[in-house]
Amino acid sequence: MKVCLWGLIMVTAVVLPIFYFIKENPFDTTSFLPLAEKEMVAWQRGRIQINPGITEHLRTFKDMQRNSEPLTNVNSQILIGVPPTEKKLLTVGISSVQHPQRSYLLEALQSLFSASSSTEQKHFIVLVQLADPSPTWLNQMTSTISTLFKPYIQARQLVVTHTPLESYLLWKNLKKFNDVPANVAFHAKQNMDYAFLMNSATNYSDYFLMIEDNVKCVPGFVTQIVTILSAWERKFWVTLEFSPLGFTGKLFHSRDLPYLVRFLLLFYQEMSCDHLLSHFRDILMQQKPIHFSPSLCQHIGNDSSSGAKISSPQELEENNSGSPSNPAATLYTNLNVMSDSALTNAYSLDKNYFYVKEAKAGSYLTVVLHIPATVFRIQVLTGSEQKEKNRLEEGQVELGYDTTNRVNDCDDYILLGMLLNGTLDTQVLSEESGKKVKCVRLLVTATPPSGLIVRHINLWIK
Repeated sequence: MKVCLWGLIMVTAVVLPIFYFIKENPFDTTSFLPLAEKEMVAWQRGRIQINPGITEHLRTFKDMQRNSEPLTNVNSQILIGVPPTEKKLLTVGISSVQHPQRSYLLEALQSLFSASSSTEQKHFIVLVQLADPSPTWLNQMTSTISTLFKPYIQARQLVVTHTPLESYLLWKNLKKFNDVPANVAFHAKQNMDYAFLMNSATNYSDYFLMIEDNVKCVPGFVTQIVTILSAWERKFWVTLEFSPLGFTGKLFHSRDLPYLVRFLLLFYQEMSCDHLLSHFRDILMQQKPIHFSPSLCQHIGNDSSSGAKISSPQELEENNSGSPSNPAATLYTNLNVMSDSALTNAYSLDKNYFYVKEAKAGSYLTVVLHIPATVFRIQVLTGSEQKEKNRLEEGQVELGYDTTNRVNDCDDYILLGMLLNGTLDTQVLSEESGKKVKCVRLLVTATPPSGLIVRHINLWIK
């Protein structure tokens, strides 16, 4: 009897809020969703109110969203630029509004292009949504961006959009949900800003990277993301996180954007986008966040549009100081080693160097660590330090991992980066689970016209 009574109480506790939400709070989403989906959302929202600490109750959202397509009745307008004719690898999305102190949008845009090479720029597009309703601000930003970034606009690498207020759901006089009205309204509009931005980006590329309008990206961020994508090609993920700053640095499959767009619009007034993202991951069965460090994004200024923790330049460069570690290792190569030049000089920490008269395409030099380590920075220097001769102009550095206990090699390599002017100096992104590196391989991709000098292969480990 007691069991039956308890069951009745629990059913009543769940069902009553559902009827309340259906009848009293229709979410103003009828312009986006059919009635069946709206009723399903009511069911989920009713359960959220009963037990906000459990996300299992949201899993049916996945079934509801199987055939999601971009929303077609959102009146987003292109203010600047033309969408790409061919699908890109990556879209970098920014939603920008007026800030009380000053806007850093122009600096953020400049950093994206200055931190990427001309080759990298061919593989991504920047999509900016000007999400403030002020006509004065819109006209000013449109004019300034058109002038300062004309080459990128003409190259179809930059598109600027705006979504009029009539496309937005109600974000004033919302239920407080244990927060002050101003915060609820701010997060509600921000959720819609991000949703409309992502809705516009769905067909531009294979992947979508979200950043705020007050961050700048580190040099080579595109190559580092591509490296991670290569390593995770056969692994399941919903979002990869390249920054701890709110929604900044979160990477998604573009095919998942329609799901996320609807999710943000359905629950836009419940909580901030950061917290909604954790529920969204859970719905699509990613069990935990996948963080990579160090961060690819550095905050500009002293305020954050999401209220997230601000990383200082010192924090961004925290792993760059100090001398290289170069732990115990053995070097292997198929280069013709001369008797008067020791191969170990390429890995030594003194001023000696390794020299060969000829290095053909396909040649390699591999550092095999005796004990796999968590490597956070790698520096490869080639060529004469004074005369800049004998550099490897076309080469790449790869990271190797070993699952079969090979003695003098690794069975799984991923690209770390390409040499630029004979040099590569970059931080190694690693997920928090700490996959350890066993091999670092320098690969010659085109035969240099003269001999090759490898001055240093330096490693920093944790």
